[in-house]
Amino acid sequence: MTASASESTTPAADVAAFWDAIDAELAATPANPETFEIPLYSTEFSTTYRVRFTSIGHYRIAAYISVPHGDGPFPALLSVPGYASVVTPPQYEDRQRYVVMTLMYRGTRGADWPYAGAFPGMFTDGIADPEAWIYRGVLADHLRGLEVLASHPKVDAARVGLIGNDVALLIAARRPEVSAVAVTANHFHRLWDVARATEAYPFEEINDYLRTYPGDADAVRQALSLVDPGAQASRVGATTLVSVNEDGKVGDTAWWSSLTDGIAGAVDCYAATHEGQTDRDAIDAWLANQLGSDPKPRIWTPEDLGPWS
Repeated sequence: MTASASESTTPAADVAAFWDAIDAELAATPANPETFEIPLYSTEFSTTYRVRFTSIGHYRIAAYISVPHGDGPFPALLSVPGYASVVTPPQYEDRQRYVVMTLMYRGTRGADWPYAGAFPGMFTDGIADPEAWIYRGVLADHLRGLEVLASHPKVDAARVGLIGNDVALLIAARRPEVSAVAVTANHFHRLWDVARATEAYPFEEINDYLRTYPGDADAVRQALSLVDPGAQASRVGATTLVSVNEDGKVGDTAWWSSLTDGIAGAVDCYAATHEGQTDRDAIDAWLANQLGSDPKPRIWTPEDLGPWS
């Protein structure tokens, strides 16, 4: 498959320099976590905490972390947040098996001081200058979140997983402790092309921005090239599952191939059915198998429904 414009505009050395600078800044910035139990979100099998910690720019971000009862060690799971202003506590089933984190990156509620993101609008805030783009900080926040999660004393360092959009691949590329990645959606891969193939948000924010600032097109394309996970696929050693849409549109096997063909670790592809619980349960089972845990299907049988069937 020929490389898209979004995959070829920035030299590999520039991509490496962008990410190496983020890593260096994180290494020089102590996380200084503060942890508070949240009894309302705790259960008979797990305890949930709110954790505040520091990312680059000395920005205090936050997360929910749920820890199963028992001595452990347990597998760890970072649920990679999507593009939304509010982050919820971890899923009920995940709290039963994993030390699981849901991250509140800068701009989202719970981490919206001194910067409160606008939705839509945050995605392109500063995008013409990669050093000033808000997503430079947001991506650093994801890396810092993974670091805080993996350092938890009840985490089995050999079983660290990620689930969510393809930002998970950027994390895995920079953090070799990740052992399994389940990619459920496209976010940054070939984003320059995505914006031209759909009017869905947040991708349409790219088009909105360029309609307002058409002279910034080259700068925007460069910024998107820096965060395309395809540019760092060879650094991903984790076993990876990619959910594909076999309908000839964005997200099918051919669309993903320029990324999946370059991943260093083993890659599985899951053909999405677009039946929510079917897909959720299949991906959950794959991830549980990778992390040495038990699947937790949500699909109810008639026996489960009892008199409601």
